[in-house]
Amino acid sequence: MKRHSIVFLISTLLVFFTYATSYAFQAEVSPSEIKPGDAFIVKVESAKISQLPTASLNGRRFYFSSCGENCFIAIGSVGMKSKPGIYTIKLRVAEKRKNLRLVVKQISFQTTELTLPDDKIFLSRENLRRVKRENKRLRLIFYKVSDRLWEGGFISPLENDMSTPYGTKRILNGKWISIHRGVDIKGQDGEEVKASNSGRVVLTEELFFGGNTIILDHGLGIYTIYMHLSKFNVKLGDIVSKGDIIGFVGSSGRSTAPHLHFGVKVMNMSTNPISFIELEL
Repeated sequence: MKRHSIVFLISTLLVFFTYATSYAFQAEVSPSEIKPGDAFIVKVESAKISQLPTASLNGRRFYFSSCGENCFIAIGSVGMKSKPGIYTIKLRVAEKRKNLRLVVKQISFQTTELTLPDDKIFLSRENLRRVKRENKRLRLIFYKVSDRLWEGGFISPLENDMSTPYGTKRILNGKWISIHRGVDIKGQDGEEVKASNSGRVVLTEELFFGGNTIILDHGLGIYTIYMHLSKFNVKLGDIVSKGDIIGFVGSSGRSTAPHLHFGVKVMNMSTNPISFIELEL
């Protein structure tokens, strides 16, 4: 073999080796087995790339941020009505693509019955129009994707027992069916409610169902919701830190007693707050 051929071969091998090592990476889903409505993490490590990875599940994208040198993390979730089975997360890191496996397990949500004033359930035309306006505004909020503000794991905003779990099917006044898309946490009137993580206040308003409600935008399509408050301790546009007191327990809106309704949205998908708090971020 001639000298220039050897040099060319070595150069080609070096280029190939450099390319291969530059795009080598490890990726995992945690937890890899979840229940309908639960959150999960996709973590990419040893990825020497100049742009963030991308990932999606059933066409719904979730967003990555840095978790250290050559490390990237994203939070996703599945819908409450997801059928049990094996799902595929489509991951792209630079020019490489990889499919990750996620198992959704079978679960039966509990059913409970409540009695409320009829005007809180069977809405007048005026109240129905109000609820529709509020829901439209909320959807516009939850679809916005801003820069990451959260740091580390999320915490419970109120360290009390839970009264109504996520996913509970509620039969109201024996007729109307409502699905609980957050968790209710027991509380006394005036108890301090804390920010679950760092974020921006994007709503402080009295809503028909939620009463005095605060919504925090934590970035990357992640929001936390705090309902039925007696009063606010923040204002629209404030930047809060994890653990800051943002409001106080009350019984405003559609409520029978003082408590906190705590909700989590991931790209406008109602997510089990307990699973979210348990993520190892």
